[in-house]
Amino acid sequence: MGLSLTVRSARVDDVAQMACVHVRCWQETYRGLMSDAVLDDPGLPATREQFWAAALTDERYRGSRAAVAEREGKLVGIAMSGPPLDAAAAWARQLYVLYVQAADHGRGAGRALLQAVIDPAESATLWVADPNPRAQAFYRKHGFVADGTAQVEVGVREIRMVRDVQAPSPVW
Repeated sequence: MGLSLTVRSARVDDVAQMACVHVRCWQETYRGLMSDAVLDDPGLPATREQFWAAALTDERYRGSRAAVAEREGKLVGIAMSGPPLDAAAAWARQLYVLYVQAADHGRGAGRALLQAVIDPAESATLWVADPNPRAQAFYRKHGFVADGTAQVEVGVREIRMVRDVQAPSPVW
């Protein structure tokens, strides 16, 4: 059954497929949380394509890491992390994007993408839609905890989750 999963750094020639995955995942995830006018906007794929082209080529994203997950040459997931947007933040990384198409949920792509863009030894933060119990459970499983901070972005309520990394226990 398992078609092999490949996770690798995103490349400029992935931009069009990344934009398609991004839009599809928004439609699957945010329908009912975000306005249909935004989700069904015919210009949304082009806007996401411009974002990914900039994210992979523009100097201001030089501290970012972007990865894709593919099965049989088709992208099924995308992820990107970078320095925290809040310069005073106590975390090493911020997860900006992690989407896996619904048809691929539970098959390892999310975990592999998360590890590709944030080292398990790095402290990190992210914002996740609320309610979004599946995504929140995924992040909890990977050591993230809601810290009580919330915001509304594009009409969607989000909560912040953080993962502090404990120093390794000394070996005596």
